[in-house]
Amino acid sequence: MPSQDYYDLLGIDPSATQAEIKRAYRQLAHQFHPDKNPGNPLATEKFRRITEAYEILQDAKKRAAYDRYGTFGGRNIFAGFREPEDFPSGADYFNKVWADFLGTRRTKFSKIKGADLQYNLTISLEEAAFGAGREIKIPRASVCPVCRGSRCSPGTLPAICPVCRGYGSLKRQRGFFLTETKCERCQGEGKVIIQPCSKCRGRGFVKTLRILRLSIPPGVDNGTHLRLQGEGGGGRNGGHPGDLYVVIGVKKHPVFVREGNDIICEVSISLTQARKGGEIEIPTLNGKVKLKVAPDTPSGKVFTLKGQGMPFLHGTGRGDQKVLVQVKIPVK
Repeated sequence: MPSQDYYDLLGIDPSATQAEIKRAYRQLAHQFHPDKNPGNPLATEKFRRITEAYEILQDAKKRAAYDRYGTFGGRNIFAGFREPEDFPSGADYFNKVWADFLGTRRTKFSKIKGADLQYNLTISLEEAAFGAGREIKIPRASVCPVCRGSRCSPGTLPAICPVCRGYGSLKRQRGFFLTETKCERCQGEGKVIIQPCSKCRGRGFVKTLRILRLSIPPGVDNGTHLRLQGEGGGGRNGGHPGDLYVVIGVKKHPVFVREGNDIICEVSISLTQARKGGEIEIPTLNGKVKLKVAPDTPSGKVFTLKGQGMPFLHGTGRGDQKVLVQVKIPVK
């Protein structure tokens, strides 16, 4: 097969991005792979050429050199001058390209953030209205004080996994393709604990009961989440602890019903009070107040007490209190 420009081989423009180069190569590789074209030497040669083109164009330095000097007299400048370490031949050449495609970097013993925890707290409507302080007890997994989360006995370090040799995954070749699976020995971490910590038995955590003082802001409602940063589960390998989310639940009140930032209560008056009018006593969250009822007030009349409702959680001011008046009708 005669030499051909690498961009032409992949069917892309010289200004193509790395993603476009990779996408074009993937499509052509599936089309001309020898496994899909058994006994077809032209397809095998085509596959070799597009793989060679991808190897050059996916590398920034090699691509820059190719773009600068490119082809000369219809012949690629790299043809006949491939260095063994950069362009291995045969199966090693394809393995190198597909390994780059799948990734071959060794797994680091990385820091892992701790788990976020949730605690459900039930409060009264009065506590939701005016705020409150609560003491809560949180059972959680804390970083082991002996190994400090490393899981190793003091003075020892993790060892490179003997199965995956520190990569965290195992690669198996099928024809020209490589498949990658997580290493079962190290669970993808690339390292194993040889001498586990005696305190936590190699887990990196110990069970503790932490007592926290929680400040409930005025205006919370059912489902309000309060976040306590760093009060969740402990991190692994020196990672930051997770967060604690306190989910608020407000108990049903015997007098008031909440609707957003307004509260509603129902008050009964006699037929005489409804006909003559006068002052009646109304319960509020701040205590009892007097409400003037006009003469001939009908049953079902709603009065509004401004600013006697629930405070706004993320703002100033309060909602209103709605007073529903029900007139008691005598039996006889």
